[in-house]
Amino acid sequence: MNEKDLELIGKEIGFSKVAPLDVKTIQLLPDVRKMCESNNCRMYGKNWSCPPACGSLEECEERLVGYTRGILVQTIGELEDEFDGEGMMETEARHKEYFVKMHDALKKEFPHLLSIGSGCCTRCKKCSYPDSPCNFPDKQFSSMEAYGMLVTQICQDNNISYYYGPGTIAYTSCFLFE
Repeated sequence: MNEKDLELIGKEIGFSKVAPLDVKTIQLLPDVRKMCESNNCRMYGKNWSCPPACGSLEECEERLVGYTRGILVQTIGELEDEFDGEGMMETEARHKEYFVKMHDALKKEFPHLLSIGSGCCTRCKKCSYPDSPCNFPDKQFSSMEAYGMLVTQICQDNNISYYYGPGTIAYTSCFLFE
């Protein structure tokens, strides 16, 4: 499957942008992981897909070995103003819906697909962490930040915008292929 095919699938699913990802531009940064530890999103230590359960940066780096290409996907939403929390949540929900559809579509073609999302995994209404193993380990995904990726830098290094101006919000995820 070539880049044009991947872009077409992503656009049909609903993503605003689909762009090639040069896997050599991926850097896993301790400072980004420290942002997770500050627990601003209130998910640190509460989800299998988030730190510390998703593994150390070294373990995340080991998971990336062997992937030679990838794509970035974005969902861009319009906001009424910079405090439009409802608009942000609606855009995030759409992005996650598209992300799951894209994952499921690509998994058929790429059995070893690595899907890295935006925010914590939401496959289950309530995560089983830490009481029980993950209910869907083959479908679970961590965020780019949980992996230590600085999303703004990855977007910049791959010639895709991260900020689309006032009154917008963009959610970014990626898929890696062998």
